[in-house]
Amino acid sequence: MPRPRLTLDRSTAPLLVFAGVVSVQFGGALAATLVPRIGAVGSVLMRLAFAMVILCAVARPRLRGRSGRAWGTVVLFGVALAAMNTAFYSSLAYLPIGVAVTVEFLGPLALAAVLSRRPRDLTAVLAAGLGVALVSGATDATWGRFEPIGLLWAGAAGVLWAAYIVLSQRTGTLFDGVDGLAVALVVASLVVMPFGLTSVDSWTPEILALGLGIAVLSSVLPYSFELMALRHLSQSVFGILLSLEPAVAALAGLIVLGQVLDGRQVLGLLLVVVASAIVLSAKREQDPPDAVTGSG
Repeated sequence: MPRPRLTLDRSTAPLLVFAGVVSVQFGGALAATLVPRIGAVGSVLMRLAFAMVILCAVARPRLRGRSGRAWGTVVLFGVALAAMNTAFYSSLAYLPIGVAVTVEFLGPLALAAVLSRRPRDLTAVLAAGLGVALVSGATDATWGRFEPIGLLWAGAAGVLWAAYIVLSQRTGTLFDGVDGLAVALVVASLVVMPFGLTSVDSWTPEILALGLGIAVLSSVLPYSFELMALRHLSQSVFGILLSLEPAVAALAGLIVLGQVLDGRQVLGLLLVVVASAIVLSAKREQDPPDAVTGSG
């Protein structure tokens, strides 16, 4: 008797996006265990390098015949990718992953609201800002529970995520398929290599295996899942699903790292999730598929 096969359509594609969200956040939780051992930049290099090798082997990007504009755009995209991941991984050395992702999420959320110019979206961003204040403890006596440098790194990651989104859109118009991402991963790996290789003496087989797992969970699987799902989903549905990232990050932090958020932080996280769903679900159908992907 033949086994039933899962057909990807509008009813099943959301499961693939959610799988991508879970994959990237649990990859981030695993990265939080790697950062203390080889540092943030070493962890970023390992993730990017493994992802680069896998994606380039699969995609085999075409390099000839590219314009100067295309090369300039993809190089900036790669630099943004390297900087975004370095900032996010640096924040994991100081913050629970649920807090780091919640703060980081303000970047793409604010960008989407500014581009939409709708009062409702701007109000949602203000609500998300209140949520971040609750998560970080800025509204009560617990302010100071997290080192300010961690919050600054997460905020920087959010700004860089917004830049990543803009450059991702431009790269998508100049390169076919995943060619642009594959080339950007090469650039990103080269950018962090001089700094990340300082930890190479600590790269044991166990750490290399962990780095490979992080690359697959954080880069290869989520991007592949999203690419397949977006052929059957509207940007509005995709945006709502992506908005679950802070909540899934908190769950990953609890399961993998034993990180527990208090009631006030959970309320703040939910404010960010709801605000994100409001803003990102309103994205226009003509936006590029990867317009809101690529979180740390």
